[in-house]
Amino acid sequence: PGPPRHANRLIYEKSPYLLQHAHNPVDWYPWGQEAFDKAKRENKLIFLSVGYSTCHWCHVMEEESFKNEEIGEIMNKNFVCIKVDREERPDVDKVYMTFVQATSGGGGWPMSVWLTPDLKPFVGGTYFPPEDNTHHVGFRTVLLRIAEQWRQNQDALLQNSQKILEALLALSQVQAQGQQAAPPAQEVMATCFRQLSRSYDEDYGGFSQSPKFPTPVNLNFLFTYWALHRATPEGARALQMALHTLKMMAHGGIHDHICQGFHRYSTDRHWHVPHFEKMLYDQGQLAATYAKAFQISGDEFFADVAGDILLYASRDLGSQAGGFYSAEDADSYPTATSSEKREGAFCVWAAEEIRALLPDPVEGAAEGTTLGDVFMHHYGVKEDGNVSPMQDPHQELKGKNVLIVRSSPELTAAYFGLEPGRLRALLQDSRHRLQAARAQRPRPHLDTKMLASWNGLMISGFAQAGAVLAKQEYVSRAAQAADFLRRHLFDAGSGRLLRSCYRGKAGTVEQSAAPIQGFLEDYVFVIQALFDLYEASLEQGWLEWALQLQHTQDKLFWDPMGFAYFSSEAGDPSLLLRLKDDQDGAEPTANSVTVTNLLRAASYSGHTEWVEKAGQILAAFSERLQKIPLALPEMARATAVFHHTLKQVVICGDPQGEDTKEMLHCVHSTFSPNKVLLLADGDRAGFLYRQLPFLSSLERKDGKATAYVCSNFTCSLPVTSPQELRGLLCP
Repeated sequence: PGPPRHANRLIYEKSPYLLQHAHNPVDWYPWGQEAFDKAKRENKLIFLSVGYSTCHWCHVMEEESFKNEEIGEIMNKNFVCIKVDREERPDVDKVYMTFVQATSGGGGWPMSVWLTPDLKPFVGGTYFPPEDNTHHVGFRTVLLRIAEQWRQNQDALLQNSQKILEALLALSQVQAQGQQAAPPAQEVMATCFRQLSRSYDEDYGGFSQSPKFPTPVNLNFLFTYWALHRATPEGARALQMALHTLKMMAHGGIHDHICQGFHRYSTDRHWHVPHFEKMLYDQGQLAATYAKAFQISGDEFFADVAGDILLYASRDLGSQAGGFYSAEDADSYPTATSSEKREGAFCVWAAEEIRALLPDPVEGAAEGTTLGDVFMHHYGVKEDGNVSPMQDPHQELKGKNVLIVRSSPELTAAYFGLEPGRLRALLQDSRHRLQAARAQRPRPHLDTKMLASWNGLMISGFAQAGAVLAKQEYVSRAAQAADFLRRHLFDAGSGRLLRSCYRGKAGTVEQSAAPIQGFLEDYVFVIQALFDLYEASLEQGWLEWALQLQHTQDKLFWDPMGFAYFSSEAGDPSLLLRLKDDQDGAEPTANSVTVTNLLRAASYSGHTEWVEKAGQILAAFSERLQKIPLALPEMARATAVFHHTLKQVVICGDPQGEDTKEMLHCVHSTFSPNKVLLLADGDRAGFLYRQLPFLSSLERKDGKATAYVCSNFTCSLPVTSPQELRGLLCP
């Protein structure tokens, strides 16, 4: 293509999403004072478009409408047009998404909202086709109608927008009533379990028919429910639901069998045909969840899947500087000469491609059987493609196959008369060949923005998997990423986190001219990551930083009147609402995770006011937790941790001693949702001993590594064998 005909102000931005729109004929502005001033000065409405760089329908709307000269002209003449990357500015996204969901009953991206010059929303939606069709009014029509309304009925529109804002304020309030206490854990856990159990798909796992999302928050809830009800039929069912879901997901097309990692979600109930983008936050959470599944079940299958996710994250999302990029797109060019991108093009296969790559005859199988036959049988490949037209409305996958494991290795081996071990080797060799072939295809777009919050989730994935699977290289990768955060997304002078940084030329790390300050979720996920990293590495520096960040979080976001934390800090006049998220979705909401963070922080510091804050958060969300805990499974899980009181598992010993390592291995290999691990290494001048004076009274018994299990700073009798310790952890 020749040089672009247009350039707008987005050309000066760092966000990959904003840069994608820098050459539209639309006169886009980034979110900021320049755009707000223009709207007021010219008395124009604002058109706000919010999306992210790997969003399929965002690309569609850009191609159809924002690249259209005529539509661009209508937009420029009548509106001040603002583009926002929702991953950079979740605060702006949440304010207007609250409006769109409240007024239309749905939401999603791209989000399209029309605002008065003082930023109040009055009309909103998501994707609009460019022209009217039988199902939807077209974008051009909507633009012209709204511009006309503003000319004819300006006063009525302004009054209406004020009423809408007042309704949104009332709707979005989350606060404790009077002296309300945290809700009873048993009741919240039982209701959440019942609600999950009712929505569970007995055949294929997961918690809806379609589309199906991985939702690690549900699975982590079920693990904790099982741990607290091991001897009951409900406990057994909770574990079965979680493990079956994880198995079916790993066998499905949502799991990339060739290049590892997980796609965003499945469009069908079988986990077969995914929406193909890959997000960092999914990889981080799923790695931790699969590691827990191995810890609980001992089944190596889950350990292998956790390893596969971490391989993908470090190879394809890892930056040279140590952080992790945000996402890979769903759409890509099928070949180097294609002019049009297609969803899934990088990942899907025609049967003849596979036959050409795997022509070798298989010894020991029936005459004429090729490696291609074995592979295609195992992964459900069909000659004319295995994607139903129902899952492919745009016919982008016609004649193609999304790989899905259709039978166990034992059954496939028996079908071809092969030994299971031999079959595994043949399948592995086949996957390597297909991976080499895929490497020749044009890669999907990589969003090279690096976010503090999502890096936090990925650090937790590496740290937890490293501890559980006893893989030091995972713990080292987590530490490398935490170092990256401290260098590039932390301001030591103010003690504050930044939201984002960006890949520059030659792998350098760049920051925008006005860096975006960290939001609540950045603090919460990074603090969680640092606690996980301390438990995996026992380096006290991570603990010290986590507690420092917790104090900063309290100062910036805590609501002393209604309790719990606001998602964004005070003092931004362009934000109409300070919200508290109340839904654990693709990511857990920050207030849910912070309950456990606060309890851990109190255990590492002795600051009991953090326990009080944890209870106050649960009180603020009490009504929702008692009525629909299914909307907050991570907070429901934290309710149980709060009521059962965290156990401080203190190992007194030399970190290098074999006996200490055995005791630590025992802790790491036992699933106990309400424990924190501390290593008392005898260094009384060290950070932990200064924080927790009671550690000085705990001694090694007979010179051996000794474990104490303490609750509220009162400790059990000392034990020196891993067997005894396991008994204390799983009473």
